Amino acid sequence: MAKTQAKNDRSLENKPLSYKEYRKELFRLHVELVKLQEWVVQTGSKVCIVFEGRDGAGKGGTIKAITERVSPRIFRVVALPAPTEREKSQMYLQRYLPHLPAAGEVVIFDRSWYNRAGVERVLGFCSDEDAVKFLTAVQLVEQAIVESGIILLKYWLEVSQEEQTRRLEARIHDGRKVWKLSDMDLKSYGRWYDYSRARDAMFSASDTQIAPWFVANSNDKRRARLNIISNLLHKIPYEAMPRKSVTLPKRQKPDDYKEPDHPFNYIAEKF
Repeated sequence: MAKTQAKNDRSLENKPLSYKEYRKELFRLHVELVKLQEWVVQTGSKVCIVFEGRDGAGKGGTIKAITERVSPRIFRVVALPAPTEREKSQMYLQRYLPHLPAAGEVVIFDRSWYNRAGVERVLGFCSDEDAVKFLTAVQLVEQAIVESGIILLKYWLEVSQEEQTRRLEARIHDGRKVWKLSDMDLKSYGRWYDYSRARDAMFSASDTQIAPWFVANSNDKRRARLNIISNLLHKIPYEAMPRKSVTLPKRQKPDDYKEPDHPFNYIAEKF
């Protein structure tokens, strides 16, 4: 039975998902995300979603799919730049803590405190000893986060070497994507197995019962986005909240209003 299921899963992965199919399913999930948003606001719930993965794994596209139809005031994306000199002198996790959600918020981390377990460790921005200390401390920190009432979800997007190469090469040749390719990406690209070792150590230390990691196969971006959104909706105990029926009021009469005789600078209608 298990072999049959695995075979079906592989055949499903190989079957192309058309854009029409993708948008149809995403529409349904967007409706559920709006319900989640209303539940978070009305109940004062706090949700924190962490996205990690190799360069080119599809974190940005997944986050964009999640936030496409919800309010940026409720669904807040945090993508911190490199730390300042002051932040470098702080306790490592200190600069992340102010960004955790308050009541009625969903915070999405596009990379997170796990930078220390990944890019910083691999590229030598911290020592192995620093990384080990972080992995020891992060369990207690995440336990405190969850016990404070925050729903914490952690996603790792897994991509193959071949697909990562294809995506990074696309960033080189596609004028719309050149901004996505950084010097850090190039340095990271050649160190695949160093990243694998760092990822394995991260999972071993921080894949806990109170804050588990959820791994998504992201070789197919469309399927990965749908699967991740479905998973997070399943993991959060939201429900549809009651809504008042809405009727548009009547517009006022123009009375003595007249359209102004003003030379508006209309843009050229090229399309």
